[in-house]
Amino acid sequence: MNLAVNLREMLGVRTPERALVRARELAKAGEHKKALPLFVAAADAGIAEAIHEVGQCYLQGQGVHPSTMEAARWFSRAAERGHVPSMCQLASLHLAGLQASALQAASLFTQVETPEADFAGAAKWARRAAETGAVEAQSMLGYILSAGPAHLRDENEAEIWYTKAAATGAPQGQLGLGLILLRRAETAETTQEATKLIQAAAEAGLPMAHYYLGLIYEKAIGTHADPVRAAKHYGIAAPAGVRNAQAKYGLALLEGNGIKANALDGETWLRKAAVAGDAEAAAMLGEIYAKGGNLPPNYAEAAMWFRKAADAGHTAAARALGMLYLTGAGMARDPDEAAAWFTRAAEAGDKIAQADLASLLLTGQTDSKVTTPPPVHEWFLKAAEAGDLISAYNYGVCLAEGVGVPRDDARAAEWLKRAAEGVVNAQYWYGRMLLEGRGVPEDAVAARHWMQRAADAGLTEALVTLAEMLVNGRGGPRDHEGAKTLFERAAKNGHSGAMFALGALHGGGHDIPTDRPTALTWFRAAAELGHPLACLMLGRYLRKGLAGPANPTEAAHWLNRALTLGVQEASLDLAELDPPPSNALPYRAASD
Repeated sequence: MNLAVNLREMLGVRTPERALVRARELAKAGEHKKALPLFVAAADAGIAEAIHEVGQCYLQGQGVHPSTMEAARWFSRAAERGHVPSMCQLASLHLAGLQASALQAASLFTQVETPEADFAGAAKWARRAAETGAVEAQSMLGYILSAGPAHLRDENEAEIWYTKAAATGAPQGQLGLGLILLRRAETAETTQEATKLIQAAAEAGLPMAHYYLGLIYEKAIGTHADPVRAAKHYGIAAPAGVRNAQAKYGLALLEGNGIKANALDGETWLRKAAVAGDAEAAAMLGEIYAKGGNLPPNYAEAAMWFRKAADAGHTAAARALGMLYLTGAGMARDPDEAAAWFTRAAEAGDKIAQADLASLLLTGQTDSKVTTPPPVHEWFLKAAEAGDLISAYNYGVCLAEGVGVPRDDARAAEWLKRAAEGVVNAQYWYGRMLLEGRGVPEDAVAARHWMQRAADAGLTEALVTLAEMLVNGRGGPRDHEGAKTLFERAAKNGHSGAMFALGALHGGGHDIPTDRPTALTWFRAAAELGHPLACLMLGRYLRKGLAGPANPTEAAHWLNRALTLGVQEASLDLAELDPPPSNALPYRAASD
């Protein structure tokens, strides 16, 4: 700072009022360092406008190092003297995170930057300014009363202040009043009135109003759904920094909904929203990279975005991150880390995560020294007692398998029966318990009834179990043709046991025509999926030439595979296998 120049400036103004005038001239010319001492001189004389100007200098870093705290101290001095613009500035700073408690203990060394808004401090100054007729403060007070913490909310009073601001044509007032009316709307007329107010705010250039218009057209609120208009308004709000609009616009571009699809631009907007703290956008990015499609799958990238969303409280993202750890997609497989993320989502009430966590604990993959099993059974029981059938099913499984509680087959059967009225998996489980006599008297007839219900819904395990009951005549008449149909349905779902059973049915000795070539086909399909007995039977068919020319080389391969999988009987077949001719080529499986 040039002291000589400042002295000449000070001598040139003989009153605080002239100091203020000269300071404003210098500030307008960009001479902020020269202007600041004059503003301070006028402020020390108690001129509220000058005090406010010093606060602005500190807030904007004009002629001095920027300091929110110092700015707030000066604004506070001016506000206490009734200076309305300073009241508005203080209200804005409190909404931006300035804490009243920190201001009271302010010093040059106080750190006040905080992400938490001080709604009470903001309300104090906004109300004082609003009562003087300050439109900006009226809009702010309306916002605090309608969107602030519960103990400060008063929507009726918020409507009064928004109405005052809207009457002057203030966009924030129009938007706030429009949103209140829209929430309360019970008639088409009220909805249209609210939409007109929001439209006026948008025409005045308020980005947030464009975001809400996008929602109105997307969700068909009081109008027909119009994806084109929705995308247009999201596209206006997004570049202005409205992160919710960025997420919506990015999704529209990805899906080509109301706008020409552009995966690259869509991902860019979602990324901007996610970086700005939008948990839903981060979760969407995670899902996009996990599934692939418009963009190539990238599990490491998916994990990063799921973690960001989960850290922001997004429960589905926490569950998805747990699944990536469980499967080892994009990272080292870690069941204990998976359990930690499942637990976070489960404790937030995510029922799918609760079930995933219970299944993980049931497999015994976690380390008891690292993961303390959470009370999943208590979560399930609480929801089950409230009437949730899925939770009743999960609680029944916990009791049947001893997850978190001692095994109790009788109570398990009770809960599974209750859940079976509406949950397909419970129908299968309860049918199994009836079939095995676990917790209930053995009743194959009733078991067949429940298996039929689950099979009709397409549950693969139920299809196989019911088919076995039809083959053996348990709980009703034998029906090998019906069993074949059920096994075929399960085989289409990739069930190797069903494929093996089809080979056995077609191989002879059952109530369907013998068809050994078809049997060979099914044995091969099951063997290629690693079914031990299918490997044995395929080896035998090839050794004996039961469905075509014998093939000792390939037979040896499958019999050795069966032996490796624990079928000791295969050693007898290998012993009886004729040695292949000296010029025979070694058999190579498709996976070799």
